Amino acid sequence: MVTAAWFLGLNVIRKNDLEKKHLAFGAFFLVIPWILVSIFFGFGPPPGNAKEWVATATEQQVRYSILVIAGVFIAFGFAVVRERLKNKGEFFYSLLGFLSIIIAIPLFIINMLFWGFFLTETFRILVASTSDKTPEWFMPVRSFFGLISIVEVSLTYLAIAALAASLKLTGWFGKIPSLIYIIMSLSAFIIIVLSAFGREPFAQAGFALSIPAIPFVMPYFIGINLLRRAGN
Repeated sequence: MVTAAWFLGLNVIRKNDLEKKHLAFGAFFLVIPWILVSIFFGFGPPPGNAKEWVATATEQQVRYSILVIAGVFIAFGFAVVRERLKNKGEFFYSLLGFLSIIIAIPLFIINMLFWGFFLTETFRILVASTSDKTPEWFMPVRSFFGLISIVEVSLTYLAIAALAASLKLTGWFGKIPSLIYIIMSLSAFIIIVLSAFGREPFAQAGFALSIPAIPFVMPYFIGINLLRRAGN
């Protein structure tokens, strides 16, 4: 994937064209998360109970550490691309997308640290105590982080929609591709918000759209297209 990105447009970093160089870096930052996420596809889904989670504790911590790093690169990508869009004269949507993502990513990082480290240590205590009873405080804490997930994921989709709108206004993306990104992102945003009320079919759809790597799919494709633009 890195080699493909290099030949697609990342190789412009060797040239003296500062604008294209910055665009290539920003685009590649949007691609990196899925390069990282592909590492743990062989892990399978997270375990469904405390004993299996503790037995694979290192694997889970690696999984969520990778997601934390991926989130950081998404924020970098939005920041750099936003500067390029601002230089092209588009201020409103690029700013809206940037503000949405810089609120979303810290929440995303906190959420991933909860799953990877707080939850792992909690399960270790439960397994060591040989008690089948879940502490009374555990479910409220888990519900709280469920709400954090809804906020950060909905803001991420909103940021993607705003970025696509900005790319359309600058002429970097055509009308049809931009509308596809906008419609898909806003639809996901609405589903995530409605899933907070626990009603079907929104609850299941919201769960699927909230799987940590899923919101990074569209920034990945946006990054691929921006890399190609930088290389032209």
